[in-house]
Formats: sequence, structure tokens, C-alpha cells
Amino acid sequence: MIAPMDADLLSIRDVSVSFTTESGTAHVLDEISLTLRRGEIMGLVGESGCGKTTLARTILGALPPNARARGTAITFDGRDLLTIDPREAADQIRGRAITFVPQDPFSAFNPLFTIGDQIFELLRWKSPDREAGERGYPRTRRRADHERALALLRRVQLPDIERLLRKYPHEVSGGQRQRLMIAMALLPEPRLVIADEPTTALDVTIQAQILRLLRELAVERGVSVLLTTHDLGVAWEICDRVTVMYAGQALETAPIEAFFRAPALPYTRLLLDSLPSGENPLRGIAGDVPNLVNPPPGCRFHPRCPEVSDVCRASRPPTSEPAPDHLVRCHHPLAVP
Repeated sequence: MIAPMDADLLSIRDVSVSFTTESGTAHVLDEISLTLRRGEIMGLVGESGCGKTTLARTILGALPPNARARGTAITFDGRDLLTIDPREAADQIRGRAITFVPQDPFSAFNPLFTIGDQIFELLRWKSPDREAGERGYPRTRRRADHERALALLRRVQLPDIERLLRKYPHEVSGGQRQRLMIAMALLPEPRLVIADEPTTALDVTIQAQILRLLRELAVERGVSVLLTTHDLGVAWEICDRVTVMYAGQALETAPIEAFFRAPALPYTRLLLDSLPSGENPLRGIAGDVPNLVNPPPGCRFHPRCPEVSDVCRASRPPTSEPAPDHLVRCHHPLAVP
């Protein structure tokens, strides 16, 4: 695991996001705060619908028109993404300094164009060599971008690259499409890659290969990764730290070993207890995820929590640090050895 960094690349402070729906306003993120260090792989874990993907899209500035984001700041490399000029964000941040690996690589490709056309169209606008305001696609940069793409495609272990570039997305396997997505996310030489459940659509053997490749490339290039997943096994394989989300609230952040060995949050303990084991029968968590149009007050997990008390129902828990680099929002945290 990596050593603690001197400075944070990304700092999110008290960010909330709501969506206008036919049923009312859904409060999907509730005062989220977290940090991501330079060169670190952070996992966002939790049940489906907890807000992981919404947080990722908030950082990217890619929320739909019916969404409203507010908060103190989303500071990325010294710039506040909540107040940055939209043109600067589109040109210098989104798809360049911050890139995205989607859950479904097939839907991310345009089926009407070859893989090569789509890679080089990306580099035309998001190449690390492209200067601000540059028009057209100068021949010198085009040649350099071509060599850059070939080198990275070899690094992600894709075969017969020149032939691959002439293929259409449906002509390659799911594992190859995901390798292509990782390569395309790294081609602009970003400082942050957001990977949204990047192995969900793959079989177990290919999942392990993709996770190992993503970690190796991130370490080689000094890139930070924010990985969303509902699979705790994936988090163990690749992450340095983990943040647990529940119903739009970030409730615990811990180094990966402490997360599995000594969680401080009752919800985290229940998540770990629900993992399959050869010794114990499968166990779930009693109750249901709350409706975010009318979420419960205080700690949103309190209707399902075995440690619940009146204060949990009445007020949002404060943040405490039961161990170094281990943060938890809970009125009744578990003892940490």
C-alpha cells in the first residue's frame, strides 16, 4: 500500500445533490465530505442506490438537468469545480485532467465508428500535447498521438493492435473493450481517473486481470483513482483506502486493512458479516434502503441499525477519529483496537 501523501488532490466538503422527480425532490447526496490523496486509490463502497455514481458524476460535472448540486467546495488540484468556468472545465478538466472508466464499455463506444477512429478523435481534443485554443489537428501532434496510443494499447496487453484499431466495438470481447476504456482514460495523462464499477459486466477471471492492470497502471503513472463498487472483494484487491456510503451519506473512511480488520461503523460491520463464508450461512441486513424523497432524519441508517438510540434519530452524527487516518460518522461507533 502507498504511504500517506503530503497533499490532497481532491477535497469534497459538505456537498449535497438533489434530483427533481415526479415523486418529489430526491435528496441523493447529503453533505458528503471526503479527500483523495495524490497517487491513491480510494474505493467508494455501499449498497446499490447509495449515491456512489452520483458523487462520481458530480465531480465530473456530468449531472443531468434535473439535478442540483450545492456545497462548500469540490477542490481539485487547487480549483473549485463547483465554481469553475464551464468552458474551462470542458476544455481542461473533464476528459483531460479527470477521466472516466464506465461500468458498461460497450455503451460507451459509438457502434458506427471503428475503435481507431474513436481513440484518435479523443486525442484530437484531449491530447496532453494539445495547447489551449489550438485549432485543427497538426500533423506533428497527430503522429505523436498515434505513437502514444500504440504504446499504451500494448501496455494494456491488447493483441494485434493495428488490426484492432480497424475493428468496430462489437467485434472485440468485453474484456478487450474494458482494456480499451482504461487505455482511453489514461491517454490524456490525467491526474484523476474515476472508475464506475469497471468490472461488473465481466466474468471473475477477467475481473481479476482488469483490476490488476488498473492498479499497475495507476501506480506506474502516479494517477489517483476513485473507484465505485458494491463488491468488497474488489475494494480489497485494489484500494488503499475505502469510504463507506449509505443512502447518500459518507459514514466511514479507513485504510483498507483497518476497514476489514476493525471497522468502527455498525453498518460496515454488517456489510462484512454479509460476505459469503464457508463457515456461516448467508446473512443480509434487516430492513430496506430508505426512500430518498423522504429520507429519515439524523443518521439515515438508524432505522436498520442495531445500535440505534434517540440521538441517532434526531441529529446527524459528528465525525470522530477512533484511530489514525480512520474517520467515522456515528453516535455509537464500535471500539477500535
